[in-house]
Amino acid sequence: MNRALTLDDGVIAGIALATGLLAAFLSRTLLRWLGKHAKRTKWSGDDVVVDALRTVVPWSMVAAGAAAAAAVLPLTKAVQHTVNQCLTVLLIFVVTVSAARVVAGLVQSVTSSRSGVAGSATIFVNITRILVLAIGFLVVLQTLGISIAPLLTALGVGGLAVALALQDTLANLFAGIHILASKTVQPGDYIKLSSGEEGYVEDINWRQTTVRALSNNLVVIPNGQLAKTNMTNYMRPEQQLTILVQVGVAYDSDLEHVERVTSEVIAEVMTGVDGALPDHEPAIRFHTFGDSRIGFTVILGVGEFSDQYRIKHEFIKRLHRRYREEGIRIPAPARTVALQSGTVVIPQQRTGDDIVQGGGLTALHD
Repeated sequence: MNRALTLDDGVIAGIALATGLLAAFLSRTLLRWLGKHAKRTKWSGDDVVVDALRTVVPWSMVAAGAAAAAAVLPLTKAVQHTVNQCLTVLLIFVVTVSAARVVAGLVQSVTSSRSGVAGSATIFVNITRILVLAIGFLVVLQTLGISIAPLLTALGVGGLAVALALQDTLANLFAGIHILASKTVQPGDYIKLSSGEEGYVEDINWRQTTVRALSNNLVVIPNGQLAKTNMTNYMRPEQQLTILVQVGVAYDSDLEHVERVTSEVIAEVMTGVDGALPDHEPAIRFHTFGDSRIGFTVILGVGEFSDQYRIKHEFIKRLHRRYREEGIRIPAPARTVALQSGTVVIPQQRTGDDIVQGGGLTALHD
């Protein structure tokens, strides 16, 4: 336009800009009210969507008011084009950031609900956020009239060089994606590697898996190493386990009496110790005529891996006390040594393994 700016133009432009600001204020108030109602629902995805709209909608109203104000002013074509481009870039930036927040929040919600724990698999969250931001950046360049074809070509050639230089990093990245996609490990699982590391999985990110040991220390394991090593997951297919406690009694013991007393101790432990499974039917199995004892195995049910230590502790204490009360002997191992004048029986020193000689874990199936 070549005409001069008039008072009417300024008034109309002001009204348009004020209308945009008022609409932004009202929409933000309405979305704040919707956000309070969204928090009452069980699904966390609606909270993420409403929170993103509280950013996008008000800025869109402001940009619309500014565009309407610029349209009524007598601006030259060049200035009008520049203003429209600036407002478009601003709107694309706001939409891109909000979309990245929504997608990342939804992915976070899905991964948390699938793993069933408070922990998060940040690898998927970070990848989706970067992809959305990259798409928004390319749209901004295209809006500004910058051709993205040469940029994509350069990124393709440069990406090949970067991939060759970062083979280990990319191997860890794809190993982490494979681990999560195959559901072999999820945040919250208790795992043990063949190399000896064990603990609860805290997080799986783009490069490494963080494991919290029972000592409360964090163990950082590269995803590539985790994908290649032999691993036991004590939470899958279910977290309930059975533990095997090895016990031995003297040969002169009444085995029926031993079985009855042991069953009473098992029932007491299963109902009185946190982490035990009262509904699981325990088992007692005699299996070995040893050098100095008759060995048998007690099978107990536990809720999860870390519960076994507390249950074993209480079971051994109570079983030892009950055996002493009932007169059931747990003999110390003895060794017979032949001498020229005869034989001598040398009792071995008692150790903590007199009652518990070993243990194991198997999956519990109801």
